[in-house]
Amino acid sequence: MMDYDALLPGLPSGAADRLRALKPLYEEWNAAINVVSRKDMEAFDERHVLHSLAIYRAMRFVKGSRVLDVGTGGGFPGIPLAIACPDVEFVLCDGIGKKIKVVQAIVDALKLQNVTAVHGRAEELKNQRFDFVVSRAVTRLNGFVPWVQNRFDRRTINPWPNGILYLKGGDLKEELAEVSQATEVLPVSQWFPQPFFDTKAVVYVRMQ
Repeated sequence: MMDYDALLPGLPSGAADRLRALKPLYEEWNAAINVVSRKDMEAFDERHVLHSLAIYRAMRFVKGSRVLDVGTGGGFPGIPLAIACPDVEFVLCDGIGKKIKVVQAIVDALKLQNVTAVHGRAEELKNQRFDFVVSRAVTRLNGFVPWVQNRFDRRTINPWPNGILYLKGGDLKEELAEVSQATEVLPVSQWFPQPFFDTKAVVYVRMQ
């Protein structure tokens, strides 16, 4: 069983139990709507939940922050982050309706009051502004940045200026060279010892 409390210092009371409740919920939904590959279900807590929470280790969002999860799929990284950060507002969007159906069902089952699930694209979120945008390797960064560049609030309430926190893997030099904004690569292996994370990183792209 994954020891979330040990790997994620500062988790609020009850969060680890909610994180462990995710796998059986997704197993039930996956039987009807395939949102997580069967191979990945075998390592679900590591490859989906803990991987999502690398962003929690990278940035402790302050109370009242607004975070947009673009291309959330079945709810990653947004749902684990919402469990870990109950005082932060999360909007999870995806263009595939059946995936957002699963997201809403998981949110309802866990009674997460800080999550809004949206069927649509980031560009369609008119007049909504956020402190951070998170995502898990939806596309190359030079394609992703234009999707969200107008979604950022002008205020800065977190330790870092508002921007993108992007989960990526592999050699990122070429991809980051395509981005004009300032970037920082945070290796996930500094927080989590599992070999799966050896080549994984949280990429911070400053958008203010």
